[in-house]
Amino acid sequence: MNRTEYLHLLGEHNSLQRMLENIPEEDVLDRMSIESRLGQVKQRLEQAQVVEKTPAKARLTFNGRPVIGTHGIFADFGMKAVNSFNDAVSAVAASLSGTLAAMGPIPNRDQTRLLITATAKGSFGFELEEHQPPSRLEFEEKTPVEASLERILELLNSTLSDDDEQLADSATELDQRALDKIRDFIKTLDESEAVCALQYASHQFRFRDRGQVQRSLERLSQDNLHEDDVTLRVRFVGVLPHRRSCEFVIDGETNVLLAKISAAVGEPEPINQHLKKPVDAQFVVTRVGQGRPRYLLKATPEWK
Repeated sequence: MNRTEYLHLLGEHNSLQRMLENIPEEDVLDRMSIESRLGQVKQRLEQAQVVEKTPAKARLTFNGRPVIGTHGIFADFGMKAVNSFNDAVSAVAASLSGTLAAMGPIPNRDQTRLLITATAKGSFGFELEEHQPPSRLEFEEKTPVEASLERILELLNSTLSDDDEQLADSATELDQRALDKIRDFIKTLDESEAVCALQYASHQFRFRDRGQVQRSLERLSQDNLHEDDVTLRVRFVGVLPHRRSCEFVIDGETNVLLAKISAAVGEPEPINQHLKKPVDAQFVVTRVGQGRPRYLLKATPEWK
């Protein structure tokens, strides 16, 4: 059970209690029906696992020209690199939560700022921690910082592989601005002849040498990784709200395509009420090299 399901169940519990209070004692059958459902809801609420999560922690270490063994790191590089990394975390978190504007302040930036809590040895770097403490009703769901760190690690690892499909999957849902922030972080490493290692929970990534840094930049370049906003005339054939994905067919074609649904769309279930009806829909199409395109439904379609 995630937070949304828990809150829906809590809302149903409160509604059932109000209904029960308004049903006269003599309406035995009606009261029995409501009391039965109320008992089921109470049982599910009692069984729900409410977990107080600790703030997300990551370890970012550097090596190369700006690093003096395990003794220290040049301050100008260290601060620039950490700031650039935090910008990437904030931009990716905003992109995964909804549409990120091409310019202007990054939404909810205060919720994704990282604290430096200690230095990290091995080469030299920093222990980073999520600034905003998670709320009580977190269950198994991820905070924006956790989701961002996982996606950045996934994307960085995919830049060092030869699998274009894997890289396209990792880049889907990330706005161009979020990708630019990740490129900026890698450029900071390259320009300073540095490499880095990143560890979060069970996820980890490492640049072994400057050649891998440059390969990562090449794989993420706009010449290789293309993102285009397009409007397509389509017919939706199915929606999976919990997975936030949908299937559609482009007008004039027969192949059924799969698209992820952006957080900006909100609740996708209403699309199921308009299946097989033609509509103009806005997508972000992500393609790496000559690989298969990935689709992201960018906005809720408007049927006439």
